[in-house]
Amino acid sequence: MIQSLWNRQELHKEGIMAKYSSKAGAKVERALHEMKQGKLKSGRSGKRVTSRKQAIAIGLSEARKAGARVPSKR
Repeated sequence: MIQSLWNRQELHKEGIMAKYSSKAGAKVERALHEMKQGKLKSGRSGKRVTSRKQAIAIGLSEARKAGARVPSKR
């Protein structure tokens, strides 16, 4: 009942709302899976991705392009 009185911004400040949408999580999960299989390639060079961090970055980038709720780049 109390939560219904709060607006979206207050929930976000409190840390109750998720920063990343489930759609974004699914994109990252798919990118990590492809990396483990050796199928994930980086943008222009086309080299295989071996870094976990890079795979996560690729997944988040794809999620942003798809319109998922993802915090902006630092």
